[in-house]
Amino acid sequence: MYIPEVNGDTMVISPSSSLPSSAISFSEAQSQFFLFIAIAIAIAEIHNRPGMENGDSNAAAAAAPPPPNPDRIKLNVGGKLFETTASTLRSAGPDSLLFALSSRAAQDPDPDPSPIFIDRDPDIFSAILSLLRTDRLPSTALRFSKQDLADEAVYYGVESRLRSAMSPAPLDGIDASVVATVRPASEGLPSALSAHPDGSVWIAHGGQISSYDWNLAHSATVRTHLDDVTSIRRVWPEIAAAGSESAAGLHFYDFSSGLHVGAAHWNDPTDPRIHKAWVTAVADSPGSVYAAFECPHRENCVLEVDKSTLQIASALGRQPGSSTKHMAPGKLAWLPEMGLLAGSAVTCGAFGYSGYIRLWDPRSGKVAWETNEPGSGRSSRFGDSFADVDADAESSRLFKVCSKSGDLGMADLRKLGDDPWVYLREKNPGMGNTARSGGGTSVVRCYRGQVFVGREGELEVWSRAAAGAEKAEGADEGEEMYRRNYVNRERERGVIRRIDGGGNRLFVGRVGVEGVEVWESSRFAVVVPAS
Repeated sequence: MYIPEVNGDTMVISPSSSLPSSAISFSEAQSQFFLFIAIAIAIAEIHNRPGMENGDSNAAAAAAPPPPNPDRIKLNVGGKLFETTASTLRSAGPDSLLFALSSRAAQDPDPDPSPIFIDRDPDIFSAILSLLRTDRLPSTALRFSKQDLADEAVYYGVESRLRSAMSPAPLDGIDASVVATVRPASEGLPSALSAHPDGSVWIAHGGQISSYDWNLAHSATVRTHLDDVTSIRRVWPEIAAAGSESAAGLHFYDFSSGLHVGAAHWNDPTDPRIHKAWVTAVADSPGSVYAAFECPHRENCVLEVDKSTLQIASALGRQPGSSTKHMAPGKLAWLPEMGLLAGSAVTCGAFGYSGYIRLWDPRSGKVAWETNEPGSGRSSRFGDSFADVDADAESSRLFKVCSKSGDLGMADLRKLGDDPWVYLREKNPGMGNTARSGGGTSVVRCYRGQVFVGREGELEVWSRAAAGAEKAEGADEGEEMYRRNYVNRERERGVIRRIDGGGNRLFVGRVGVEGVEVWESSRFAVVVPAS
């Protein structure tokens, strides 16, 4: 005889030896009848246990909702639901709003909290969230203006991430093109400009200075007491040094307050001729500002101004201004590797161009090297004076563009002598026999290992040759180091007067043209070999 027993959720049928002896004599049919009754009772007992109304325990466990994932966070942005992870929000940085929201969600004791509401544009937030996930902006971000994206990025505290994603490709002059024109709201003819390594730019127009941030959005305008600003330099993040050739002194303006915060004037109590000196050029080093001054009697010098106090620290390079080689510098550049200040001056008269290039050592106040043109260089170059010159601090080289031939000359600042110039040859087969011409307005600017030359309205770039390029027989040192390409040949745009570089951008100002052109390289450009 077998009697069913319930063990937990399992029914076990086992033989029984405890039945009375009288039951053993029952017929086989009676035995089976009692067995079925016992089985039915056991089954009913299992089904009547709590939690077993809808099936066995495995089915009940499967039907129960899974526990909430503590790393998941739900956000309601402008009425649209987003679900992301705490790690994604924390990638925005510890100072961001999104990081704070992720910390708040982690401290919520509710296992299934309500979505956190943010009253902002949900479509732009979707692009911001994609940026945090992939470090790239999605294609849908093209629907929004750069300023809209920047405003939302500032709100969420991810401006640096957006700036990195939106920054232009590394500047390559061969592939550069105009992507925008920055136009000040009033008096739009630029008289000076100063670019910053973050891609922002300050533009002087009339007696005002306008600031444009890394996104080329207008951030502030300072109205100076000057009628026109002809020299400008950013000496601190919010401090501009400005000078004018129609008013005396070097003046400092604070963009954050719009106030005039200091001035430096060149005076000499022992010489009454030194008064009302105006500024012709400005440059700066990490600790000083250098300004070239000229007074009505043509006397001139370069003053060193301490950045921390905005007070004059020293004077160097005083000249009488009685001749071309003694006139005031029209261009200054600081050479950090050598600790020298480079200055140049050029003038054009009935007999052509003439000028000088000079290197000063601010520590001693003496001239470390100089050259005057015409009158120096190879005999074949006599009379072919430079029209403009610039120093490349990265490679410690000087570059000049010749006024008559239009040739580009290069000199190694570490090997200067009586005749340091090497004239770059045309080695780009794609340029054919296109002749360079002089006689017009030429501007040269060194930036990011490239030399940009403006010839009237045309813009060309000289780029360093690839490493390991074969040197032609008989070529001078350095002649094979650069290749020439046109960036722009549209002369009708206007004569190029100013070129400056900042970040991965090139800024170009033209005579009589409102605004400043912004040149960038494409991220999708490819180099196609010439057939």
